[in-house]
Amino acid sequence: MTSDFVRFGVVGGGAWGTALAQLLAADGAPVRLWAREEEVVLAINTQHRNPLFLPDAPLAPSLTASSDLADLAGLDALLVVVPVPYLRAVLEGLPSDNSPLIFCSKGMEAESFAFPVDIARDAFPARPRAVLSGPTFAHEVAAGLPTAITLAADDLALAEALARALARPHFRPYASTDVIGAEIGGAVKNILAIACGIVDGARLGLNARAALISRGFAEMTRFGLARGAQAETLAGLAGLGDLVLTCTSSNSRNFALGQGLGRGQSAAELMADRRTVAEGAFSAPVVAAAARAEGIDMPITDAVAHLVAGDASVADAVQALLSRPLRREGA
Repeated sequence: MTSDFVRFGVVGGGAWGTALAQLLAADGAPVRLWAREEEVVLAINTQHRNPLFLPDAPLAPSLTASSDLADLAGLDALLVVVPVPYLRAVLEGLPSDNSPLIFCSKGMEAESFAFPVDIARDAFPARPRAVLSGPTFAHEVAAGLPTAITLAADDLALAEALARALARPHFRPYASTDVIGAEIGGAVKNILAIACGIVDGARLGLNARAALISRGFAEMTRFGLARGAQAETLAGLAGLGDLVLTCTSSNSRNFALGQGLGRGQSAAELMADRRTVAEGAFSAPVVAAAARAEGIDMPITDAVAHLVAGDASVADAVQALLSRPLRREGA
């Protein structure tokens, strides 16, 4: 591996953070992972496993964990895998190095409509920032199954250098300069995955799911282009690719949440039973509010936001979508 970035840290000990840490440590490279949960830290350091979030994945001995953010000082780059609602607080505790921050979480902050890179700009104005996003299930990455993903940074040279450093024989990052496109693709696809899960749970059929994926992609594209994203990014790995993956499998936390909603369970009870976060549940009301504020038509996103909030039934949401005025496709 030819790169200036050889010593990685991972901020976040959930399934995706653990999978990325294992990806980087599998060849014996030292990787330091920060986790909030002391039981996760202990299990990784003594059993080389994360039984709480990624129980079936054996972890390399060169992967070590800590619950002290100060232990991430002096590393060449950090992959930040913290849910967006908690991101600002965690960033405030990071050592103030100049190493790049690679954001791997998906969503927008409720108060500010900020994406992870925007939040990081507030905390570390001069620190290099990048986004890693695409069709990835954590357990497959940890198991070494083939994966392709987008690595976006404003500086193409930085994106390419980080892509080289992260690349493995089974893990292929594609460099991009469209940071906002990668951020929007990841945030919106989680919302649409909930919608597709609802279709599955309510037994509305495969025709409905295919229609929802395509019309949802139109929403993603409208929102992305209005905010300066590139159409190619939204049609690529970080947009359409991730959308297809998470809208077609119950391995997606967001799809599984939607299945429960479609079967008549409430969002509150479904999320109370989960240790892992369905990011789309946090993103839906935020993206819907941002779209309304900017005059962007996103009816599926708006419907999911109402369903997650518990102020609409599945039957009402479906009826509202089906009764919308007919329109020309692409309009």
